[in-house]
Order: sequence, then C-alpha cells, then structure tokens
Amino acid sequence: MAEGGEVRRGPGEVVLTGAGVFSAFGAGTEPLMDAVLAGRPGFAPVERFGVGGRRTGHAAVHPGSPVLADELPRMIGLACEQAGLPAALRARCPLHLAVHGDPALPRVPAGERAAHGAGRFAEDVARAAGLSGVARAYTSACVASSTAVADAAALVARGRAERIVVAAGYLVDADQFAVFDAGRALARDGQVRPFSAGRSGLLLGDAVAAVVVESAAAARDRGARPLARLAGWGRTGDAHHVVRPRPDGAGLARAISAALHRAGLAPERIGYVNAHGSGSPAGDSAEAAALHRVFGPAAASLPVSSTKSVHGQALEAGALLELVVTVSALAAGRLPVNAGWLGPDPDCRLGLVLDDPAPARSPYALSLTTAFGGANTALLVAAA
Repeated sequence: MAEGGEVRRGPGEVVLTGAGVFSAFGAGTEPLMDAVLAGRPGFAPVERFGVGGRRTGHAAVHPGSPVLADELPRMIGLACEQAGLPAALRARCPLHLAVHGDPALPRVPAGERAAHGAGRFAEDVARAAGLSGVARAYTSACVASSTAVADAAALVARGRAERIVVAAGYLVDADQFAVFDAGRALARDGQVRPFSAGRSGLLLGDAVAAVVVESAAAARDRGARPLARLAGWGRTGDAHHVVRPRPDGAGLARAISAALHRAGLAPERIGYVNAHGSGSPAGDSAEAAALHRVFGPAAASLPVSSTKSVHGQALEAGALLELVVTVSALAAGRLPVNAGWLGPDPDCRLGLVLDDPAPARSPYALSLTTAFGGANTALLVAAA
C-alpha cells in the first residue's frame, strides 16, 4: 500500500475521459443526476408491452420504443465527443460491449442464426459508432459491464491499449420482465427500497451507457481532461448458489479488498459507496455484511446509497450506468439519495444517504455489483 494511503501514480494510471448515458429520464447525465440526487424514482406503469396477469406492472422505462442498435452508437458518440476523440482516433478504438445478446436473434430464421449473436452484434455496433470494428461481447448478467470496464482498465494499465470504449445496453423487454416476475423478484408495491425494512424486490429499468477508458499519459498527450481516475478494480466468484447470495458477503468483501489493494488505499479513505442494493431481502443483507467485513464498525456511518432505487435494475448495463452516476456524483460533490426508505433493518446497519444528497467529503468512491452465480465486482474511482 502506498504511504499515507494515497493512490499509486505512474505509467499505468487509468482515467475516464468521456461518458454518454440514456435512461428512463432521457439522454445525458443531467436528467439522470437530477433524479438520483433528489431521490426521485422513475418507476411507472409499463406501457411498452402488455403486463396483464403479472404480479407487478412497474419499471423505469423511457417513453416510446427506443431501439438498442440505435441508442448504443448514439451514446458511444456522446462519450467520444466528451472525450474529445477525433474520427481518426475513434477508428482505432476497440469496443467492449455488455448486452444480454443480439436483440435481432429471436426474429432471425433458424438457418441464418449462425451469422448472428452477441459477438456479431458488438462488431456491428462498433462499426456503426465509427470505432475500429474490433469488439468483445460480455453477457455475464449484472456484472457484465463492470467486468468489461475492469478488463479494459487492465489492458490500458499494462500498456496493451491506449484507450478502449466500454458500452452497455438494456431496454426493458417483455421476456425478461416475465422471467423476473415469474421468479417473484419484482417489487410488489412498485418501488425499490434498498436496505429498508419492508423491501420486496427489484424493478427493471432502461439504460444505455458508454465510457472512454484511457491511459492518463495518452489523455495528457492530447490535452484531454479526465472525468475521473479509475483507481482500482476487483472481481471474485464465490459460487455459493445459482441465484442466492452468500449470506456473509465474503465474496463481495474480497472484491472490494482487491480494488482497495490495487489502488493502494486504506478502507477509511473511501467516502461513498454506490451499492448494488437491488432491494431484495437476501441480497441487501449480504451486501451490508460485506461492507461490515471490509470497513468494520465504520460501515454504520459510511455514506451508502443504491441508485437502483431511482433508475431501476438495468441488468447487463446497470453497473456501467452506476459507474457514470458515481463519477458524476464525485464531480458534483453531492452523493445520491437512497430512495424508497421505510425504516431501519437490523441486518443493514449502514450510513444510508436519506432525504437529501450528502456532501462528498472524500474524492474516493466505490461502485459495487453482484450477480447470479456468486459473481462480484468492485470499481474504485477517484475524482479528477
């Protein structure tokens, strides 16, 4: 660990230089941040498809019928524009894309399906966005986009790439809505209430996001101003159960510790955690246990919120959306509200941000994600 708990600096430093985001609140970070800082949920009755006969009919859905194949290149374009990347540099950028799969695949005749799939879809998106066409697809559920970010950061830190665009997309669809409803995972009362007494589950939400992951040296050379530093990342798999989290949070705690170690930071330097916090009874309790494993008694006062309480669970795109929210919160100096709160749960003793956004008192924050099968990721960012 670096002396004094400071982040190690050097040729392997990784920064984020651009971001683009689309959510139920519209395109851009401004409407999204207005909602998460106010703790104003975007959940409403779903009109995009029929929800008759479902246990709940709510999600955080943008009006109309946005098309993933259109929104992904648009958000990549916004991220590259903010990063100041000219067309010539974009054309050399590979793409890491997190998606549930090729959205066109179900409509493709059986004899033509070999020419489709997530990998081919990622290549098509890359070319449509003016990138190199070299693409890698990630389909590993809720940790898909955080894994894509960690892989990109590792490649950049090792000097194997100057910059990589990471993008992710999920638009609430009838099939996944039905699956989660049938599994009794959706909140019955139409609200997500992370870490709260009386919470009853998650709700789905739209998200399309993109970021430019770049070496700090390359960004300096072209005069780009970073949005944040990606100071550390950690990934673990505890394989406790197919869908249930490990109750003691040991796997997620190891991912957090790995991110801290990579950044050269002591736990007490962290000033905010954007938690996975899906609103499920078991998942939130396990995550609280993980935070207590890492932060000890300080977890009870550490500022924590789950912005899923506002924008919903965006599956493969959720981690990237939440990374953008975390970076934007540090830049604004204000921490998002944990919405939907009804009262304390003794299994979730955390310093939740309630009612009003809290001031950011540290430049360091964690964005955490867990997934079915015991997968866990932690991304540690530092204000620019």
